[in-house]
Amino acid sequence: MVKHLPPAIKHLLTLRNPNVLPSPPLAKLQALFDRTSRDAKLRNAETGWLVLTTCTLLSANRPASLGHLYRFVTTPNTNDPASRFNVAHAVNKAALMRESALKSAIFVGVPRVILSLAALHEALDDDVKKSLRTQSRRLTTPGNVESTIVRGQALWNSIYAPHADKLRDKLAAYHPDFISFIIQSYGSVLSPLPGGTKAFADASSLDDPDQGNLSRALGSVVGIAALRAEGRVGPQLISHTFGLLKARNVEGLSPEDAWLASDEGTEWVLRTVDEILDVVGASELGGREADCKVKL
Repeated sequence: MVKHLPPAIKHLLTLRNPNVLPSPPLAKLQALFDRTSRDAKLRNAETGWLVLTTCTLLSANRPASLGHLYRFVTTPNTNDPASRFNVAHAVNKAALMRESALKSAIFVGVPRVILSLAALHEALDDDVKKSLRTQSRRLTTPGNVESTIVRGQALWNSIYAPHADKLRDKLAAYHPDFISFIIQSYGSVLSPLPGGTKAFADASSLDDPDQGNLSRALGSVVGIAALRAEGRVGPQLISHTFGLLKARNVEGLSPEDAWLASDEGTEWVLRTVDEILDVVGASELGGREADCKVKL
């Protein structure tokens, strides 16, 4: 059994900036959240704002910022921590954030999601932690595997039509298991879970079967924010931007989702992600980006 890293390996692992990037200065982050959330409220797009802000900060690898975001959306007066919203509303916002983070794994990978979920979990109030669901809704069983694949294929078609079949065949040619993995991931993670979906102003509890469930449109907001923040993945960003625009065809859209899927709403999503990235990217300490350790 290996209990300790050899010194040479331990030293190598300290090189090439292994630690996550720090949060921007709190005052700068607070001003950013104030400005962008007010704009979102004017547009009745606060759920979209919370989702895109979560995914942008996660993809930019600023996990500590997720804790600040949670405190911002659950504390009306940030100068008075005791002014927190009631538990049910705080639970809903925490659930929306962690669901957004989970879906981001499809676009930016598991490591950054782990770091951001760890930072978010550390920031949660104890009564909120106790009210978040602890049982997975995504365990694959013989009874649900077919419905998961059907759900994934439906989402795939919704995003990529009229090129869905052509793209499916192309990815399958790269590796025969690749497209199967994607369809299953779309069905189990990216698509809305069966049941109702939640919005920014909702409340939630441990008994809420729809806790944190994001709509089809908000799933595309996740994709846009994560890919825009990741950078240099233009074809995928274009595809998921089309995906949000095509969400306007979903039946029973909420007013917020209908606006997010409009030309104006989709442009707003991209511009707001960029506004966040401009602040996050400018938060260099001493002319360089400093390392920051996150407790797992």
